[in-house]
Amino acid sequence: MRAQARGNGAGAGYPTARPRRLRRSSALRRLVSNVRLHPSDLVLPMFVKEGVADPVPLASMPGVVQHTRSSLRGAAVEAAEAGVGGLILFGVPAEKDARGSAADDPDGIVQLALADLASEVGGDVVLMTDLCLDEYTDHGHCGLLTDSGEVDNDATLARYGAIAVAQARAGAEVVAPSGMMDGQVGAIRAALDAEGFVDLPIIAYSAKYASAFYGPFREAAECAPQFGDRTGYQQDPARSAEEARREVALDLAEGADAVMVKPALAYLDVLRAVADTVDVPVAAYQVSGEYAMVEAAAAAGWIDRDRAIDETLTAISRAGADIILTYWATEVARRLAAAR
Repeated sequence: MRAQARGNGAGAGYPTARPRRLRRSSALRRLVSNVRLHPSDLVLPMFVKEGVADPVPLASMPGVVQHTRSSLRGAAVEAAEAGVGGLILFGVPAEKDARGSAADDPDGIVQLALADLASEVGGDVVLMTDLCLDEYTDHGHCGLLTDSGEVDNDATLARYGAIAVAQARAGAEVVAPSGMMDGQVGAIRAALDAEGFVDLPIIAYSAKYASAFYGPFREAAECAPQFGDRTGYQQDPARSAEEARREVALDLAEGADAVMVKPALAYLDVLRAVADTVDVPVAAYQVSGEYAMVEAAAAAGWIDRDRAIDETLTAISRAGADIILTYWATEVARRLAAAR
């Protein structure tokens, strides 16, 4: 039946259409490939910790560390030389408090690290900053709390605006708000514009889900909530892509210049829906749990590590991502450059 559906060739019952013809060699497969990664598509997430003398390895994320300012500069140079498109910084301060004071302190760890990187690799890669409070608050939530322990959406917006301005002054070329507060993009845009940073882009974490795949990140950023969880403000995985489209539309209306879906692999349907809807760049974050699963399976000998990494990134690109945040950015960029 399959042969008849595909048409008969010279011999009765044989298919005329043979898709395998275009898969016969690696050169032919490269020729017809229409989903291609490029080093400049990749953004490397980096953690910088205040008050440590040496980089701190992360047990749950083999190969990833909490950097010192010095090791951060070295890793940034390696990423730039590999052709990585951007770096996004996450800070781990020595002291935390209820309002996340270190997040907008001019002498805070991210602000100091930004100045380091601007002098080291400025102009070679895009310097991006995660804009949130969870790494800086002693309670681990992404915003200020009410007396009853709820995250106060509107009070948090003022903090986000102040953080955006501090990061811009320190040398950020893109800010990326990830707290999923309603109105965050508008508040940040207004704060930046009021201080003269009208040309600074915002990449919004527009569709960010309350995911189990963030576990290793919480070790890296030392930001596990001290009570409750983030389901009250991050999106419910059981909701359809329509909610993501709405979140994206709201962020664009408030002035977002690009949008992001996070996590990536478990939300490829959402990524595709967003990419089909908007006419701005779409980013996707291959999160810590996705990284850790591949590394763990490869260490056990269950999968081909490099092929699995490349396959996951290709899937994210195929689903519509223009920009991919991945902890493998430098490694993959080198491999892509060597293959050209």
